[in-house]
Amino acid sequence: MEKNLTAEDKSVLLKLARDAIVKFVTEGKRIGLPPAEGIFGEMRGAFVTIHKRGMLRGCIGNMVGIRPLAETIREMAIAAATGDPRFNRLSEREIPDIDIEISVLSTLKRISDLSEIVVGEHGILMKRGYSQGVLLPQVATEFGWNREEFLENTCYKAGLPGDAWRDPETDIEIFSADVFGEKEQGLWPETRENDGA
Repeated sequence: MEKNLTAEDKSVLLKLARDAIVKFVTEGKRIGLPPAEGIFGEMRGAFVTIHKRGMLRGCIGNMVGIRPLAETIREMAIAAATGDPRFNRLSEREIPDIDIEISVLSTLKRISDLSEIVVGEHGILMKRGYSQGVLLPQVATEFGWNREEFLENTCYKAGLPGDAWRDPETDIEIFSADVFGEKEQGLWPETRENDGA
């Protein structure tokens, strides 16, 4: 049974993600990990998203848990900062301008009835052949998409035609996510609060 994260767990993981980014960007080294106990030792999929002044700056994750959660957060934080192919590697001078969001995922569930998708609650993993794409639950909310628009845009993310979700050969899996960020947890760096950013 997957455990829920407490407010303290969320704060620990957000600090872990930021410390991992700072250490790797400034020194090229990985930080140590907390003991793999409780939630931190669970094999859970997770994404780390970096925003810079409200704009996406990097997002990398694993859909399924292949490492203990704490290690996944460390590695995805580093990858989001340095390995997202859509962006240049994060520079040291950008660090004060970023805020971090973490999405800890539930187990994937394959569906055949699209009415099971609750916009704002579920993310979608779309797969057909060798193509696959994923959108997190909060993306549909941010863009104000309905279910069909969410499905269509997940197809585009997978490099498929927008109506590929109608094809019986396309696999659709859903998941929920516990989404939390530095701003919501009161961990947003003070340097950004004072300059109107």
